[in-house]
Amino acid sequence: MLFARLLNYTLRDGSVRVIDSSGRSRTVGRGDAPVCTVRLHNRLVDYRLFRNPGLAVPEAYMDGTLTVEEGTIRDFIEICTRNYRHLENHPLFRLARLFDWAKFGQFNPMGKAQQNVAHHYDLSDQLYRLFLDRDRQYSCAYFTEQDTDLESAQLAKKRHLASKLLLKSGQKVLDIGCGWGGLGLYLAQARNVNVKGVTLSREQHAIAVERVKESGLANRVNFQLQDYREERARYDRIISVGMFEHVGKRNYREFFTTVRDLLSDDGVMLLHSIGRFDTPSPINPFIRKYIFPGADIPALSEIMTAIEPLGLYVTDIEILRLHYAETLREWRERFLQNRDKARDIYDERFCRMWEIYLLLCEMGFRYERLMVFQLQLTKKLDTLPLTRDYMVDWERKQATRENAGRRHAA
Repeated sequence: MLFARLLNYTLRDGSVRVIDSSGRSRTVGRGDAPVCTVRLHNRLVDYRLFRNPGLAVPEAYMDGTLTVEEGTIRDFIEICTRNYRHLENHPLFRLARLFDWAKFGQFNPMGKAQQNVAHHYDLSDQLYRLFLDRDRQYSCAYFTEQDTDLESAQLAKKRHLASKLLLKSGQKVLDIGCGWGGLGLYLAQARNVNVKGVTLSREQHAIAVERVKESGLANRVNFQLQDYREERARYDRIISVGMFEHVGKRNYREFFTTVRDLLSDDGVMLLHSIGRFDTPSPINPFIRKYIFPGADIPALSEIMTAIEPLGLYVTDIEILRLHYAETLREWRERFLQNRDKARDIYDERFCRMWEIYLLLCEMGFRYERLMVFQLQLTKKLDTLPLTRDYMVDWERKQATRENAGRRHAA
């Protein structure tokens, strides 16, 4: 059993029993908890799992050629990701990485970028309603307390982002990758600013436009189906949340050049993105193939290399460590609670694909050196106060106003 041999090399923590298609069984690992049993349902899948486990394990689960008979798929994926660093040191794995062209980054010109966005974000709106919060925030939440619920954590995320923009009434704000419009509407309501949001997703744009009509903010909020590279106006503030992962390494310089050109001389830009704690590496091959084609996860070293020649100042960086792991755990639990509804929209194979996508991403943030960073940029050195107190003060005052508003509404 080739896959069992690979696991035997990799596992230093936890144990897995592998049953092949002929019924042979082998237990690998140290025998300690957690323990699970997986069954392979044909001979070919054993070879595929050995050759490219990062892609083949989730593919096999999605196709039903790998099933879990003891424990859960979460147990199995957690064991694998906790030990994945040992596999990365295997000579064959390191050789394969040399020929993974994805390490050179994704190229996302305008037409291709819209196709990549449509692959994921133009899925049925009913699907996203099954697991997102009411505001449909499809990015890392901000858990201020251990037992914070998802709705509160997503509201706290918007508040935390807004605090870093030092917004003033009447300013013009550009939201790059505005999604379903929740953040843009929040900023307009919180500080009386004028917001333009741009997205490449037709489904998201249609819903964002409808939300503007319902909010009564049509005079101050405008969402457009548009590539950010087509924008020509200048803005006092620019924000981008959960979009930079789709830019591609080869487009980093273009992204920050565009931001520089669109930002007023005393403007502030805030970038919220998934990143890596370690050196640059390709994105998980399953995620790249099935979930986010054209996506890429940057290391901060790559970001800085792109920014440094452009005359922009990095004025603040914050690293959110386990916040996205908790967000993904919440999303997956909600998805599983509504799994029957998701199957009615698509099919069983799609449900398994979505389940393992959310699971792989969660484990990536727990064990695979992924994080979220929030990076603040200006064009002038003295645009912002000398200390971060203005962020904390605004965030606390805004939380008090929001809590008072909820009590009044109740």
